[in-house]
Amino acid sequence: NCIHTYAGIELRQECYEKMEALKKKYGPDYEQPVGEPMLTKGYNLPCKRVIHVVGPMVTGFLNKGLEEDLRRCYVNTLDLCKENGIRSVAFCCISTGVFRFPNEKAAKIAVECVEKWIEENEDGIDRVIFNVFLDKDLEIYERLLRKR
Repeated sequence: NCIHTYAGIELRQECYEKMEALKKKYGPDYEQPVGEPMLTKGYNLPCKRVIHVVGPMVTGFLNKGLEEDLRRCYVNTLDLCKENGIRSVAFCCISTGVFRFPNEKAAKIAVECVEKWIEENEDGIDRVIFNVFLDKDLEIYERLLRKR
């Protein structure tokens, strides 16, 4: 919501138009699948593009399928960056908070996915930022990244 608020109404309009086009193509009940990123302009944000990705929601117990879904969010987003010549990306803590993915496990998956992707795509991206909102997430990411 913060991204949409600060980007301005144009971002909401572009998202709406993209979803309407997808609903026209796939049917009125279409929802963006987990792990499939969508690229929009950045509008009033200090960036050129915004990548939107639906993360997995933990409604019961965390399982391997949900963990794999979260991995796909990171890998597919990095692939989209490479395909579009985007050389730097900032990730929020995908699926934590209201989506109830455990913060520690989500951060570990994020760091591992990004590091593996960079190793396999040496010329793919220059800078990855893990943007956190909570102090506990900052502590987790600092600890995980310090080990590397």
